[in-house]
Amino acid sequence: MSDVDARLTVRAKGARELASYLEQAIRSGRFPEGVRLPPERELSEEFGASRGAVRRVLADLKERGLIRQTVGSGTFVQPGASLPVPVALAEPKRDTVQTSPAELMEARLLIEPLMPRLIVRYATVADFAHMSECIERSEAAQTIEEFEHWDGELHRAMAVATHNTFFLRVLELTNEVREQGEWGRLKRLSLTPERRRQYEAQHRAIVDALRDRDAEAACELLTNHLRQIRENLFGR
Repeated sequence: MSDVDARLTVRAKGARELASYLEQAIRSGRFPEGVRLPPERELSEEFGASRGAVRRVLADLKERGLIRQTVGSGTFVQPGASLPVPVALAEPKRDTVQTSPAELMEARLLIEPLMPRLIVRYATVADFAHMSECIERSEAAQTIEEFEHWDGELHRAMAVATHNTFFLRVLELTNEVREQGEWGRLKRLSLTPERRRQYEAQHRAIVDALRDRDAEAACELLTNHLRQIRENLFGR
């Protein structure tokens, strides 16, 4: 492959990753309606795509009704662009109310360590960018509730990075349980400043291993992280 062909391949890959990142962010509501998207120049630099490719990605999103573009103002997410929660996902919510924090941690220890092998295979630059954003926001959080929110978003971002809807659905249900009062009460009692620093360091180590495409190390780090959470919550 010539140098020119190699550059074209990289740029095409960057355009695909950009399109996937923007659509996922809009559909999931991570970019809510009315939010202004980053400028074309920033998107081009971050994803290694040409300015022309960025414009084509945005034109496609606009044609599909996901964004609107205003000359002199920028590009914004259209109202109603996020996907409604499917009935199949909404109905189990009644059952998750009965899920205890102990049951949740038992299930997480069985399921979440399965994700790294898919993440290292399928995760994109955009997926890792979102994981880093979650880590930074959790570390900057001023309250336990804000930290807990971004902690949950990080684990959800990992599920998204598997590009497997089963794991995404499981992590969405997990976050529903985490929003219950009992989980919040236990977390407030157990989350000391020292433990929070430990969690933050563990988060960074897990994402670094995933970015290095080291599934075995990421699996071990994630398992140990979940075990420590369980021990801190329940003392065992």
